[in-house]
Amino acid sequence: MTEERKLPKRENVWLNICLNVIVPSILMSQGAKIYKFATKQELEANYWVLIVALAFPVAYGIYDFITRKKYNFFSVLGFVSILITGMVGIFELDGDWIAVKEAAVPALFAIAVLVSLKTPFPLVRTFLFNPEIFDVPKIEAALREKGNRFEFEKLLAKCTLYLVGSFALSAVLNYGLAKYTIHSDPGTEQFNVELGKMTALSWPVITIPSVAVMMIALFKLVKGVQQYTGYEIDDVLLIDAGPKKDDAESKSEAEAETNAEANSAE
Repeated sequence: MTEERKLPKRENVWLNICLNVIVPSILMSQGAKIYKFATKQELEANYWVLIVALAFPVAYGIYDFITRKKYNFFSVLGFVSILITGMVGIFELDGDWIAVKEAAVPALFAIAVLVSLKTPFPLVRTFLFNPEIFDVPKIEAALREKGNRFEFEKLLAKCTLYLVGSFALSAVLNYGLAKYTIHSDPGTEQFNVELGKMTALSWPVITIPSVAVMMIALFKLVKGVQQYTGYEIDDVLLIDAGPKKDDAESKSEAEAETNAEANSAE
């Protein structure tokens, strides 16, 4: 009897985005107003809001590392983004720094992904060819058997460029959106309102186009896996899509044998 391979624990994507992005963004845009109303204090508001907002990605990142033994990309991104935004407000820097920050974070990821191509651990394996999505050992065994390893690595390099393009597009759109929405001085109530507006618009303006480019890369990767391994995609995806045909046939045969043995015993 073949031992069933234990699949890695999957994270809740919506909880991930909510605690790392949405809740901290709402706190950064509205938290100072709430704090000032509740405490009647002006000076400490931005400091406490920053600390509370940072606590969400930190806490979720620690929880995710304990439960899945992996560093959470969104927690790191959320922490860095919130920290820089908070520093701009606390030190009352020029509002243009928000636009620079918004563009800098995805731009740094684009550079990191591109540079990682020259290392033994390309980041495309983290974002796309992920062992939580694909049965990587099974795919790599098929690539070795069919002698298609080199062609598949070329495909991963091409998908990496799409991934870089996704981050680069996000950087450009982030900068443009920040320049369009942020006009007031940091530390003012109007600045917080504009920051909240920028956060709300970031999903349709930035997320959808960037994710669309990433999905193109994922689609090309899936087609390549099928082409170079000979497997259907359902054979190498780590998803619970119900019993496969082979599993169903094996189950039917096992039930038939059991029934035959019961009948002979009678």
